[in-house]
Amino acid sequence: MERVEPIRDPQKLAAIKARLRRKSPRYYAFFVVGVNTALRPGDILGIRAGDVYRPDGSVQNHLYIRSQKTNRSHRILLNDSCREALEFLWEREGPFEERERLFPWTRQHVWRLINRWCREVGLTGRYGGHTLRKTWGYMARKYHGIPIELIQEKLGHTTPAVTRRYIGITDDEIEAVENRVNL
Repeated sequence: MERVEPIRDPQKLAAIKARLRRKSPRYYAFFVVGVNTALRPGDILGIRAGDVYRPDGSVQNHLYIRSQKTNRSHRILLNDSCREALEFLWEREGPFEERERLFPWTRQHVWRLINRWCREVGLTGRYGGHTLRKTWGYMARKYHGIPIELIQEKLGHTTPAVTRRYIGITDDEIEAVENRVNL
């Protein structure tokens, strides 16, 4: 399996969101849910309408999901960004049947989509299904100051070292920190 990178630039992240919102409510919802929940691609693909929508089309506060990889149950907060994207999807393409998959694609299709979206905003490097999950971890640490141990817990990693490697902390970032700390 090819190792992929997170999206490190908040402006590129915003550009992708804006493009997808104009292009496709379903792509937009997939991307926003992916970068805000840190779910694995297979778990996002398994989301059914009844998992996130009430019968009247309003969005639930939490998503309850069983991870395909670990078989562990998770309660995921659907934050304001997720709720807005899911409401937008319902307005444009709903109503949905309760058992209907919101994102009826294969993992390969998701890999191609994310790759294309990243290229369209000028990102170079390796991107794919886990890019959205890694982006959540990277942004949480870099721009929101979340301790690596909390990110580790959210991502279900065994050690902080695994999390640091997973979210792509680069030598340049370490050097920038070394340069800032002048004692």
